[in-house]
Amino acid sequence: MSLNLQDIPRVKTISKEAFMAEYFTPQKPVVIERCIEDWPAYKKWNLDYMKEVAGDKTVPLYDDRPVDYKEGFNQPHAKMKMRDYVDLLKNQPTRYRIFLWNILKEVPELQKDFTFPDFGLRLMKGLPMLFFGGRDSYTFMHYDIDLANIFHFHFEGKKRCILFDQKQNDALYKIPYALITREDIDFHNPDLEKWPALKNAKGYTTELNHGEVLYMPEGYWHYMRYITPGFSMSLRAIARHPKNLGKALYNIFVMRHLDNAMRRVKGQSWIDWKNEQAIARTNKKNNITE
Repeated sequence: MSLNLQDIPRVKTISKEAFMAEYFTPQKPVVIERCIEDWPAYKKWNLDYMKEVAGDKTVPLYDDRPVDYKEGFNQPHAKMKMRDYVDLLKNQPTRYRIFLWNILKEVPELQKDFTFPDFGLRLMKGLPMLFFGGRDSYTFMHYDIDLANIFHFHFEGKKRCILFDQKQNDALYKIPYALITREDIDFHNPDLEKWPALKNAKGYTTELNHGEVLYMPEGYWHYMRYITPGFSMSLRAIARHPKNLGKALYNIFVMRHLDNAMRRVKGQSWIDWKNEQAIARTNKKNNITE
């Protein structure tokens, strides 16, 4: 038995009006296949080009190790020159990923290669973020702290995406005071005997190819797995729905600081308690007895 996932709808192109009516307003994901063919980036952006323009930059790297109470929020696990990282990606599988790399800050000339599409939402122009990964590397299932609307543009290779909306929280083994599910769940090939509540979750999936853009609505959970080495750029717009905006403010100004404080006070026992609560609360909400 596998996860209950439906394919994310796909369109070749879409007008601003159709996007707002058919996807933003009902908060449904969509893949737009031919949105950026007029960008210079569509033809230029690949791993070799990134090595050429950013080879001297030292980049933060993350892997799939479990959360450690001693690590700060989004603290990298390693650092490497971009040229060496690209060589690593191309020559062998690696768990190391680049996460939330601001290209405007680090490599301003890359701004010339893309524009900000008009989807009917005001995109945050100071926050175009790049994400890189090697074959079979992946992100934990998570949602973004600001519950933003995300447009995820993929370059080179192929990437598998699994999404869930916030209505599925009770079935996902969400970690309390965090933005992730249990880290030992393999969403690529989940053990539904070990994690039976996942049978009740309804989600979406797709495989992104070069030049395609995935719209992820506000607060959507997402799991990304690189089938081949590649990278993506995310543009975002703030949450427009009052409930989601309220959650975003709570996450940023209360939850994150409370979690960091408890890590300092209780150490690993706080992480262990949260992991235990993820199972206990999920089982209770799904009437599952161990």
